[in-house]
Amino acid sequence: MNAKKTIEDIILTDSHRGMDILRPYLPPFYCEEAAKAVLSWERGPVLLATGFYVAGHAETDGPAGTVVLAKALKKLGFQPCILTDEACSHYFEPEGLDVIYMDVDAGDSFSEDLLKDLQPAGLISIECCGRNAEGDYANMHGESVRSHTARIDGLFELAYGSVPTIGVGDGGNEIGMGNLADVISEKLNLVPCRVKTDHLVIASVSNWGAYGMTAYLEKLTGEKVFPGLDEVEGYLSRTLLLGSVDGVLQENVCSVDGYPLAESERVYGQLRSAITA
Repeated sequence: MNAKKTIEDIILTDSHRGMDILRPYLPPFYCEEAAKAVLSWERGPVLLATGFYVAGHAETDGPAGTVVLAKALKKLGFQPCILTDEACSHYFEPEGLDVIYMDVDAGDSFSEDLLKDLQPAGLISIECCGRNAEGDYANMHGESVRSHTARIDGLFELAYGSVPTIGVGDGGNEIGMGNLADVISEKLNLVPCRVKTDHLVIASVSNWGAYGMTAYLEKLTGEKVFPGLDEVEGYLSRTLLLGSVDGVLQENVCSVDGYPLAESERVYGQLRSAITA
């Protein structure tokens, strides 16, 4: 008889970019640990950062998972606020979520003021590019996207050690991958992000990592915070109308990181089943 799949197993389904190679270097239940950490935070403001520039637009990976997790946090008594850039303009306000936009030219003073004014209980990054060991921001092809990337990673560097942080990523170039930078340099063919977080959640698709955290939040609290598939797919479709693109295909299509919609549906269904397993 096959062992039951954990949520960590599910979100690492059919990894195309080597995240399964990194798994032995994290705790066995790393996603659960991240969810437990969130539940230990004071019920105050939480900043959820997302948005990855691809071919003139934001990619489909990141915003959908961020919305699911933000709405779950809201139901659990937190005050979620999305931190993003203009590429994700109007992605979140229709969902009833507060949004702060960071300009690509903003420096450390913006982050310092944001931490001082908001005093967040925690920071969560979901598919945000971070500076690598060479001091650049690079996409999955190793191409620089510095001129199109807000320095959200600088906020996480300032907060590290004083405000709890979580990074969700699927390729090695996202905020949080600094936790495994040496392993990524050795095992994967890329220059890793250098920015660390207190917890790292890896997944085949970053949206799936955020869905996994949300599934654990429902499993751990008993509160119904994991939304129906129709709600999630409806949101993804609305981002397409705003110009979002599949980050791998670089096309305005209803898929994420080259995975067809049916694959995400299958993963989502498995996560739903895992909540009550």
